[in-house]
Amino acid sequence: MGSRDADIDFTFTHPITVRAIVDALTGVGWSVEDPAGGVPHMINDADDMYEWYAGSPEDIDEVLVRLDAPSNLPYTVAINVYHSQAGTGGMFMFMPGRKEALFSPSINRRHIPAAPALTDLTWYLHTLVPALAAAGLEGYEAKEIKY
Repeated sequence: MGSRDADIDFTFTHPITVRAIVDALTGVGWSVEDPAGGVPHMINDADDMYEWYAGSPEDIDEVLVRLDAPSNLPYTVAINVYHSQAGTGGMFMFMPGRKEALFSPSINRRHIPAAPALTDLTWYLHTLVPALAAAGLEGYEAKEIKY
């Protein structure tokens, strides 16, 4: 059967902050709090170690400050986002320089009913793009790859 990978690459007109994206997404039903009550986030530091941390909702401000710290600009950082009403979510990864971000629908991925092997990328685009457009979205590329 093979495995599938789906993601959406977003490009912005200017460098963005994790906080700006989180604020835009929380305005349309997304949250950084996972069903278990944590706030998983990652910093890929100078040692190239993808270090995941389990923050808590009370510490979200501190988490965003850390992810947006100037010292982390040269590194990839990520935070998980959840859409509790839809019961799905994924990882938002912010590339060095912060003009590009990648969303991977890795948590309870939505599938196309008539083609269940495929990810419903259209649903994710409909819920993400309007919020990101307000944050300076320039364009996106959505893809699903079987390997």
